[in-house]
Amino acid sequence: MEIIKDLPEVFEEFAEQRQKSFLMMKELKDKGTPVVGAYCTYFPKEIAMAMGASTVSLCSTSDETIPVAEKDLPKNLCPMVKASYGFAVTDKCPFFYFSDVVVGETTCDGKKKMYEYMSEFKDVFVMELPNSQSATSLQLWKSEIVRFKEYLEEKFGVAITEEKIAEAIKEENEVRKSLKNLYEVMKHEPAPIKGHDLFKVLYGSGFKFDRKAIPAEVNALAEKIEKEYAEGKMLESRPRILVTGCPIGGATEKIITAIEENGGVVVAYENCSGAKSIDKLVDEENPDVYQALAERYLAIGCSVMTPNPNRLELLQRLIDEYQVDGVVEMTLQACHTYNVETLAIRKFVNEKMGLPYINVETDYSQADVGQLNTRIAAFLEML
Repeated sequence: MEIIKDLPEVFEEFAEQRQKSFLMMKELKDKGTPVVGAYCTYFPKEIAMAMGASTVSLCSTSDETIPVAEKDLPKNLCPMVKASYGFAVTDKCPFFYFSDVVVGETTCDGKKKMYEYMSEFKDVFVMELPNSQSATSLQLWKSEIVRFKEYLEEKFGVAITEEKIAEAIKEENEVRKSLKNLYEVMKHEPAPIKGHDLFKVLYGSGFKFDRKAIPAEVNALAEKIEKEYAEGKMLESRPRILVTGCPIGGATEKIITAIEENGGVVVAYENCSGAKSIDKLVDEENPDVYQALAERYLAIGCSVMTPNPNRLELLQRLIDEYQVDGVVEMTLQACHTYNVETLAIRKFVNEKMGLPYINVETDYSQADVGQLNTRIAAFLEML
């Protein structure tokens, strides 16, 4: 596959993919395709894919519905939880509206309680995610994946075979490989493209329902970027930034904008919007598909895990491979696990990796954009 369009046009198409998918979602529903919505990277989408369902990430990245959510939820709650509930209760998220079931998980306390309220007006299946990565936890998580499979079989009157799950594993692994292949173009110095353009593809690909079509499209994009780089099309040399912390998207893209408008370039995303969700593949050689899925998903290095060595391992690898000059951590207000873990990340980045680190705590409003620009500009000047 060869991309004919110019790169800026391709990046904008990915950026607009979420809006385009609203209409595609209705078409899927009209055809009778089941839709399974989810909020978290721990969601084992291959189980839903194996029964022919479309999976979609639900709306939780705007402050539009937070005032409505605050009628039921505390104001001093994480904005992602409030936005998730607000879009659900107001029916302003088409993906939520069309979802036949919403899959939740016991990551943080706010989400766990939110799912209780959400289940009053929507079918919600909550998976019990362990908060450690021990052998005992792995067995629990494997049993939860099997329980999820059995729930879907009963709810939709289908049989989900291990052969179908194995096919879904291969299909989604190909998507992960292609996205990894794309973000690895940022290993070049100078960087070939802006980090915000890379983010548009990583984020937008989550709203493409034809998963089989993604690898060819994304690999072709990576090939075009490499070709243009070889021809001398690249950014000027800038401080190379790794972004870590809470999930980024929608309102919080202001962090990426602040970095890149003040002279930096984001070369790596460690968070759920980037490497955290696509770095590890599911083991296709493991004959036990449930064990393979359990091992892959439980290994995700989220701050809800105690201890959380996999996050540090991924950070170290990205810092080394992407020639990172500084680390920016974005934490959402009242996200306790990520806010508490900033101390460990600061120590790791400063002491072990010998790099500057800054934590910016924010919410979904745009009121702090000026302050963010001031702080990030000062940080970049140090590098």
